[in-house]
Amino acid sequence: MGGEQDLEFRWRGTRMVYTRSGEGSDAIVLVHGIGMGHRVFRELAEALDPHATVYAIDLPGFGDSPEPETAHSMGETGELLAAFVSALGLADPVLVGHSMGTEVVVEAVVRHPECSDRIVLIAPTVNRAERTAGRQALRMMQDLWGEHPKVLALGIVQYAKAGPRWFVRKLRTMLEHRVEERYPLVRARTLVIRGETDRVVPREWARFVAASIPGAELREVPERGHEAMIRSAVPVAEMILEFARENLPRR
Repeated sequence: MGGEQDLEFRWRGTRMVYTRSGEGSDAIVLVHGIGMGHRVFRELAEALDPHATVYAIDLPGFGDSPEPETAHSMGETGELLAAFVSALGLADPVLVGHSMGTEVVVEAVVRHPECSDRIVLIAPTVNRAERTAGRQALRMMQDLWGEHPKVLALGIVQYAKAGPRWFVRKLRTMLEHRVEERYPLVRARTLVIRGETDRVVPREWARFVAASIPGAELREVPERGHEAMIRSAVPVAEMILEFARENLPRR
């Protein structure tokens, strides 16, 4: 990310690394999915930087953030995200989650509605009809089959960095989380984004997510899969910026 700064946030014994880039008046916080880190958002952040100040975090145990002693639940990770927003004094930032990161974002705004008035859920998990590790692994492999080499290379590096033991521990907490019970409690304006060919997030599930959140909007990125913002970040960036401009925070 152009002009990014590597920084650190501490909360209740947990250390979280994050980057800050851009100089816009609006704040956008990017929350990655399982096995990933802030680097998956590199091109997305560069597309957003001219219009906003962008914060990309490494959740505990992923990217450059050290692994905590125990895997946080989705609720606890949502508390961490809300504490991060509060500690940095971010006023109504746009919270953007990808895959597992959408569950973290949902927990943050349900538990602390004041932390954000606008959220974007990219490829929201977990499809309640396929809530098993085996089924999710199968869908991910199907989604990655024939994917662009850039997506595969980045994924391999990030998954290796997290390590299989921590990945499995975090996958367990993700699968245990009944996110569909939290959607109706969301009061933030919401944009749901799905890649047109996403096998992990079928269209029916994405429609369910959008229908469960009051007033949510669903959009699809043509010819993109689960990692919709990696191969070419511009379409997703444009959707986020359009959504942010049309839904200015309440004052």
